[in-house]
Amino acid sequence: MRMRWMGFIMPASGKARRQHQGVPAGSGLLLRFSGWIRHLAPRSLTWMILAGMAPMAMHAGPARAHGIEINEAHTELIDDVLYLSASATIRLSEPMIDALHEGVPLDFRLRIEIIRQREFWADDIFATLGQLYRLEYQALTQQYLIINRNSGSRHSIPSLEAALSVLGTVVRLPILDANLLDPGARYMGRILFKLDDDALPVPLRLRSYVTTDWRMKSEWFTWSIQD
Repeated sequence: MRMRWMGFIMPASGKARRQHQGVPAGSGLLLRFSGWIRHLAPRSLTWMILAGMAPMAMHAGPARAHGIEINEAHTELIDDVLYLSASATIRLSEPMIDALHEGVPLDFRLRIEIIRQREFWADDIFATLGQLYRLEYQALTQQYLIINRNSGSRHSIPSLEAALSVLGTVVRLPILDANLLDPGARYMGRILFKLDDDALPVPLRLRSYVTTDWRMKSEWFTWSIQD
């Protein structure tokens, strides 16, 4: 007669067999325990490996999403002209980076609005201004080119990270003749920065309708314009 214990077949008359083989009779538990260890060891090792990997997975976290975040914006008055300075963090999606390196230019729009605040009526858009920028990759020189399509200025930059930093930086851009402002009124400025998906090639433009990989726009950022 045989019985099963922990998946192993053990002889019912194990005592007599061990005595015949010169194994002490009292070591039956030890043999069963060692067999159980051999049976369990591979599973234990697997769980130890998984347990060791778990903290790594917990700390890895998800990859940062692409997008545009405006960090700061303000205006200053110099010789009766209102100048805008601003900074934004720009993160491209992987499909955008791949397309850029394949020769597809990426166009960006900066929309600037001056709002006249009114106490009993809805605020009024007093003035608007737009800036157009283009980001290109030059495969021959392995440089990134930023073109201001309003002024025609061009900047060649060696790395994508640096190019995105320059693209997201506005330094003393003249936006309005301060003499046009009503001295007794209150004004605020706001800006929005976005990828111009209408300027994409048709296949990519169609993809922007169905996937977020090709949609990128900041939130409006507002600030008060002081007299």
